[in-house]
Amino acid sequence: MARVWQHPFLNVFRHFKVDEWKRSSKEGDVAAVMDRTLKRRVYRIRGSISAGNYIQLPKTSTQSLGLTGRYLYVLFRPLPTKHFVIHLDVSTEDSQVIRVSFSNLFKEFKSTATWLQFPFICEAQLSRPDLGAAAPPGVRWTCLQLDLLDILLIYLNRRYGHLKGVRLCANLLVRNLYTSDLSFNPAVTVSEARQAKLAITPIPREMAFPVPKGKRWHDHYVHVQFPSDSLKALEPVQKSHAPPEAAFLRLVAASRPVQGGASPQVQVPSSVAPPGRKQSRQKVVPSKTPSPQTDSLPDPVLRLKSVIGFGGHSTRWALWTEDGATVVYPCHAVIVALHVETREQRFFLGHTDKVSALALDGNSSLLASAQGPPPSVVRLWDFRAGVCLALFQSPVHTLSTLSFSRSGMVLCGTGKDGHGRTMVVAWSTDRAGRGGEVAVLGKAHTDADIQAFQVAFFDETRMVSCGRSSVRLWRLRGTGLRSCPVDLGEHHALDFTGLAFMQSQDGCQEPSTHVLLVCSRSGHILEIDCQRLAVRRARRLLPTRPPGRPHLQKQPFTSGPGVPISSLSVSPGVCAVGSGDGYLRLWPLDFSSVLLEAEHEGPVSSVHVSPDGLRVLSTTTRGHLGFLDVLTCEYNVLVRSHTDTVLAFATEPSRRQLATVSRDSSIRVWDLATLRQLYDFTSSDEAPWAVAFHPSQPILFCGFGGGVMRAFSLEALDVLVEHRCHRGSVTGLAVTPDGRFLFSCCSQGGLAQYDCTHPQCCILHAAGNMVNQEAGPSPSTLTVSGDSRLLAFVGPSKYMVTAVDTASLAELWRVNISTLDPAGSSLGSAMTICFSPTPTSHLLVATSANTVLVLDAELGHIVQELSGIQPTASSLALSEGSCFLLTAGNCAIKVWDYPVQAGSGCQVYIGHSEPVQDVAFTPDQRQVLSVGDAIFLWDVLAIPKGTPEGSIHSSAGAPPTDEAAPCRASPVSLGHTEHVAPPSPEHHPRSLLSPGPCTRQLEDPLTGAHELPRQVVPMPARAGLPESSDGVFSVSDDEGPCEESPRLQGSQQAPGSPVLVEKGTGAFGDSARGSAGDPRGLGLSHFHCSWPSAQGASKAEASPAIRPDSYKHFVARFKASTCPKGVPYPPARGEQLRLKAVVGYNGNGRENMVWRPDTGFFAYSCGCLVVVEDLHSGSQQHWLGHPEEISTLALSHNAQVLASASVSSSVATSCLICIWNVPEGSCQRLLSHHAAAIQALAFSPDDGLLATLGNYRDCTLALWSTATFTLVACAHLQEPVHGLAFSPGAAGQLTCVGRAALTLCLPRGADPSLQVHREPVPAEVGAGELSSLCFGSPPLLFCGSTAGRVYAWDTATHRCFLTWEADDGEIGVLLCSGARLVSGSITKRLRLWAMGAVPELRLKGSGARSSPMVMEQQLALDGAVVSAAFDESMDMGVVGTSAGTLWYVSWAEGTSTHLVSGHSSRVNEVAFSPSGSHCATASEDGSVRVWTLASMELVLQFQVLDQSCLCLAWSPPICGHPELHRVAAGYSDGTLRVFRIARTEMEIKMHPHRKALTAMAFSSDGHTIISGDKGGLVAVSRPGTGMTVRVLSDHQGAPISAIQSRSKEYGEFGVEGTDLWLAASGDQRVSVWASDWPEDHCELVDWLSFPAPAHLERPGCQPPSLAAFCPWDRGLLACAGLGLREEVLLYSLRQKQVVEKIPLPFFAVSLSLSPGRRLLAVGSADRVLRLVDCATGRARDLAAHADAVHLCRFAPAGPLLITAAADELLVWEAAGLGPTGGRPAHEGCRGPGARDAVGGIVGLPSVQFK
Repeated sequence: MARVWQHPFLNVFRHFKVDEWKRSSKEGDVAAVMDRTLKRRVYRIRGSISAGNYIQLPKTSTQSLGLTGRYLYVLFRPLPTKHFVIHLDVSTEDSQVIRVSFSNLFKEFKSTATWLQFPFICEAQLSRPDLGAAAPPGVRWTCLQLDLLDILLIYLNRRYGHLKGVRLCANLLVRNLYTSDLSFNPAVTVSEARQAKLAITPIPREMAFPVPKGKRWHDHYVHVQFPSDSLKALEPVQKSHAPPEAAFLRLVAASRPVQGGASPQVQVPSSVAPPGRKQSRQKVVPSKTPSPQTDSLPDPVLRLKSVIGFGGHSTRWALWTEDGATVVYPCHAVIVALHVETREQRFFLGHTDKVSALALDGNSSLLASAQGPPPSVVRLWDFRAGVCLALFQSPVHTLSTLSFSRSGMVLCGTGKDGHGRTMVVAWSTDRAGRGGEVAVLGKAHTDADIQAFQVAFFDETRMVSCGRSSVRLWRLRGTGLRSCPVDLGEHHALDFTGLAFMQSQDGCQEPSTHVLLVCSRSGHILEIDCQRLAVRRARRLLPTRPPGRPHLQKQPFTSGPGVPISSLSVSPGVCAVGSGDGYLRLWPLDFSSVLLEAEHEGPVSSVHVSPDGLRVLSTTTRGHLGFLDVLTCEYNVLVRSHTDTVLAFATEPSRRQLATVSRDSSIRVWDLATLRQLYDFTSSDEAPWAVAFHPSQPILFCGFGGGVMRAFSLEALDVLVEHRCHRGSVTGLAVTPDGRFLFSCCSQGGLAQYDCTHPQCCILHAAGNMVNQEAGPSPSTLTVSGDSRLLAFVGPSKYMVTAVDTASLAELWRVNISTLDPAGSSLGSAMTICFSPTPTSHLLVATSANTVLVLDAELGHIVQELSGIQPTASSLALSEGSCFLLTAGNCAIKVWDYPVQAGSGCQVYIGHSEPVQDVAFTPDQRQVLSVGDAIFLWDVLAIPKGTPEGSIHSSAGAPPTDEAAPCRASPVSLGHTEHVAPPSPEHHPRSLLSPGPCTRQLEDPLTGAHELPRQVVPMPARAGLPESSDGVFSVSDDEGPCEESPRLQGSQQAPGSPVLVEKGTGAFGDSARGSAGDPRGLGLSHFHCSWPSAQGASKAEASPAIRPDSYKHFVARFKASTCPKGVPYPPARGEQLRLKAVVGYNGNGRENMVWRPDTGFFAYSCGCLVVVEDLHSGSQQHWLGHPEEISTLALSHNAQVLASASVSSSVATSCLICIWNVPEGSCQRLLSHHAAAIQALAFSPDDGLLATLGNYRDCTLALWSTATFTLVACAHLQEPVHGLAFSPGAAGQLTCVGRAALTLCLPRGADPSLQVHREPVPAEVGAGELSSLCFGSPPLLFCGSTAGRVYAWDTATHRCFLTWEADDGEIGVLLCSGARLVSGSITKRLRLWAMGAVPELRLKGSGARSSPMVMEQQLALDGAVVSAAFDESMDMGVVGTSAGTLWYVSWAEGTSTHLVSGHSSRVNEVAFSPSGSHCATASEDGSVRVWTLASMELVLQFQVLDQSCLCLAWSPPICGHPELHRVAAGYSDGTLRVFRIARTEMEIKMHPHRKALTAMAFSSDGHTIISGDKGGLVAVSRPGTGMTVRVLSDHQGAPISAIQSRSKEYGEFGVEGTDLWLAASGDQRVSVWASDWPEDHCELVDWLSFPAPAHLERPGCQPPSLAAFCPWDRGLLACAGLGLREEVLLYSLRQKQVVEKIPLPFFAVSLSLSPGRRLLAVGSADRVLRLVDCATGRARDLAAHADAVHLCRFAPAGPLLITAAADELLVWEAAGLGPTGGRPAHEGCRGPGARDAVGGIVGLPSVQFK
């Protein structure tokens, strides 16, 4: 309610009574004056000092305006030749006050944590801007529109709260200030928008500037909108190009040191093409980014062949040519000329929006077309040649009619002007064909409505119009248009819709002998005398004929309800009338009787008689176009079309059919050869969204918006079967090519599998939360591989792509294409997917980041990344042989040369006026289909490789005139090159094995319930559950308690050494003993308990793995690397290289941090390492033993044993559990049982048992004895469980939470049975799940849900007695101690609750269910809470977040402090300060962080939103300024930012590249930056001036992978210059240059080219090209990744040859050389770090990372080496390289409080930029 009084806008000056100066203040020369332009009083603020002359609101700085409107409108005018300043004090949601300032006094953009300064450039300075200059003399009144929400969000990443204060400083005139939540258009008033029906928000009358009559708003005033969306869309301008005026401020940003944000920009109206300019028809628009590799792409590849569609803006326009053989009509933005006999189509392309009007001259030589919406553009065409003669903008904003004179010399148009008034314009076209301009002969405004307009055929200076209550005759005299109305008499209130001239019988051409016919919506036809301007006769068409009368009889024209007439057309003998009842009627000119009539499927919108009078063309509102043959009395349909957007299509190769679904609720089937419509299915109650053909049978599947899937028979033309198994709209359908399975998905994330071999298409599986719920209907929602084995889709979130087996729906792999952004900015998501044609096995994924990821379809590995793809691609298609890649998005289709690289260049094809919904090749690969506003068929001029020779060619024959009869083709099975094996009995239900009646009940694919012998033990059913009265089930096994296998008993090892305990095989029995009739063994719902058996693994693998919709559930990160075999872990001490420190915390883990305040033990996981850290000294211990990522940790209650669990790998097929001896720091046991990953670990209260819980792909619960670490019991869960906990009050009780709460009573003594109780779930949980739990004082149990609620259970009575809403999102962490409860959620909030009243509420029973709880405190962190540990009093604790940060939380002080902080995304580069005291890291998350090397503490962070930081360089010491430390960073948008460390600010932002920067380096003097991008360009920039002085294109076409620079002696290597630098590119080339940048000298020293590796370990994953200068020999280069073998080459620049080869066991992906000793560090894709001593030739391999070691860097001074894998940073210390300088102890915890030796910065500032 606080914002209602400010809506829709607020007059600030009036509300705060500025004229009284009680709630505002003024200082200096402030006066109220009368402005001549605005003709009203304004305030003038002037003075030589801006700070001493101002108006301030409110009166004092301690007060607040409290204005919450998003937009602030400042109506002001700068005083000429003066400077002005505007200050805004804006408060954020967390009450932080930010000052935002705008001034033409500022010379550069500046940003701090509390102040933003934007330079203002006046519009008259755009041609020659001078930042900091005074306002020009001709400055105009300006409407400054500031989006306060976006300003804070973009530049500071803060949430806007309210406007606190405003200060307007000299020198300016100000009229007023306004705030609003609406974005107004100041150039349009309310009345203008209402008249023109514009879809914009006009400015209120109170805020509007006065505009002189007949003038344009933009001619007198300026509108500045900041931030402007156009600034973000503009591409950087090369320095050699002259920038356009509208983009000038972007050029200033690219060439001057004013970066960090864009200046406010004046909106300049878009330029219009000069009238009369010739334009040729363009079908191919070349790509903006040239590439030398596009020469291999044939030009053009596609040619538009046919279009199925009609109308768009309206269905009124369809014209005959003079010979009556061709029909001209619009199809949205395309104009089609259709020959009625041959059905050949010609196209007129050039419009970018829907065509609103058409006109042909008398001899069909000129064609005119208008485009809407405003401003209307008119094109004049040479109809016979098909070329555009002229393009000009009409003064009419929206043209609705066009009409030519018979000679074609005069063209007239009508429509609405900018003020909503009706306007008539006449043009002269006589010089258009000779290259002249189309001149305006006259124009006039009228208050009369015009629905139809026509130039008289007998006089080109006379016209006639009709409309609502108006019929007017017009005449062109000189330069003016004059009109006079017709006296309509009693018919003055009619709504007239059409007109036509009726010629007298004697053929006289005088106006006095002609009669005008007009028709109306009421059914009237009036004859008007053109000379007397009066009605001669009136007739009326009635809707019904009297019964019993003949069919062809004159209809009575009397009073009563009439049939609405939409159009009429007259020939010398007949009059054709089209009406709203769907009839086309032919009358004689005396209207004595009906000659012919034809009934249509919808209302007739227009009629047109051919010049010879033998054919009558008609159009309908249903999108039909046809003509009536008068001689044969037959009606011929020319075009049928959808009336709304076409959403999807499917093709059937054997019958050459095309099926489409549209928003008009129709399903249509077309013949691909003739483009005739064969069938039409219409649903009145729900719209179809997805469609698919059966590959071999005449069956069409369709999914509807109501969640129904229907199968239609194309032979019986009936519905075969209907399934309603989805809760949401069906968004996707896919059929396997072998015809066995059909898949459908819905908007609620559901996925269903159907058996297509059964006559009723039975449902086999129905699963929830599989597919992305945010995606709308899309043809590529589901995609099936060509061999019918794989099904891929985007889900369960838009950031994940999942592939499952088509038979069992078992998940094969899942890829996360995005990483978590702790700043909360938008993430790259998957847009559309498609499989490559066989035999290649790739899956293509188009992302919102304008890239296409090529994944290995079998393993999910990323094979290739194609950049620069169409933004927001809606569809992908790859041709057979993988030659051409099609992408569809917006209104264009792009064709890429896929073998070369899709991102290098493309051809763009236009024609669609709306976004293209789907695009695909036809089955014969010779044509391309695209759908959106219409259906486009393109010919492929260059046949793709792999097209079969026997493919059907495009039909060139003319189709018959009549509608083709529906085809009755027999089913034809398609052959496949790969044989698909039949499903095995144990993996598929009965409906897949044998025919039989289909039931609607879902069958479990694991049961194999059929007549064949069983091969697996049946799993428990989900229905018909026998339940005892108390709800307790007893599940037991007849084999008795489990024992260790004989193999393990016979292999005793020494105490303390690791013992691998594997899953037993024979010791526990060959199979489970339960049967279907045993209520104890198989009657438990969603829970099955059995001892491990030989078939347990197969059952788990066959079970479909569906990821729960819960962030609490652990999902391992995707890794393309494999775990190394036989590589030792790094030693703790005494070796050449030892691990010194680990930087970061794995935010992807769950409960992977432990802390005991009584003992001080603190441990967490990072990658595959367990890090044990002393919080007092900061020293670390690193426990290595896991080969893969660690998912969770658990510490025993006595703090003597730590358990850690990692995911399975290629080395260990089962998850590895390490049992660590905490006092000794050694691993004493290795356990293995779970198949995929471990979700949680827990010790029993007496530390006698360890419980391990598998994740959703494993669903097993195991209990281990901590005395011997042998398996005690095992249970299989048929639903995922998110957490578990032992009950502290009841010995032997364990509780799990998921979709329900399960309490397990553990076995005692010799009784092996487990007592299980399923707690009733409260109704408030709904469709959600329980995600977390913790025990309070007995008998209390607290559970958190995915909906953000907390439930309190009484474990003694098994009931829920209390619930409250604890957060807005899922609760993943709950901790309880005493009377306090801590909750942590996905919303990044940590909350403390008071639980003192809970015991009393428990006694009240159900009456306390909704009692509110008291929240004591709340803290906001940087990510979702994934782990937490607190002391017993809950006063202090440690909390881990998904952003990779560990926080120290003190509730007593209400503070949170960084303990451990790392990057949340991949670390791309590490750079060291010259002194070696600090280092900087760059990450995909857009952050640049500065660390102290001594303690690896984070001291500074720079954050750039929505971009990835890909490369980094630290400036060398600058002579005379040793304190000047700068860090340069390159980003994915091609920008380069330079940060000043001492000042904690961004010094400059440059844009030297159009593509992402990949490498950079400073020159030796620090005044020049050399940078390389993904396209192979190398730019040389000067950060002091912001200029790019040189661009080198020698490496163009391959990404730059390395750039390094060093100083050089003058004359060294026989060349001049003081710098020597190199650049390496991905095509195995290295160039070495000598340069003298102050003298602008750059010379090539050497060029190295190497052959590419012939055989790679991973096909498609080529190693990077690496090169570096050798620090111990200035004449050597070290190169890796080049050549045919795995080796490092040492190349001599003096000898010009390779002098040494160092063999490697792998291809290097990272390389670094130590300056202290002859040491070489090499990282591999197999997670191995190799250290080579080049002096002795010895090498040592170490493994400590959980992914590929893609980065390694030696420090310039000292013994340190830093390596990175994904977001992990490891710091190594090499012995003997320099001063040991061990890690010094420091006071306090890791994080704030450390002093940066570089700049003296205290604390941890984080600066964010845009």
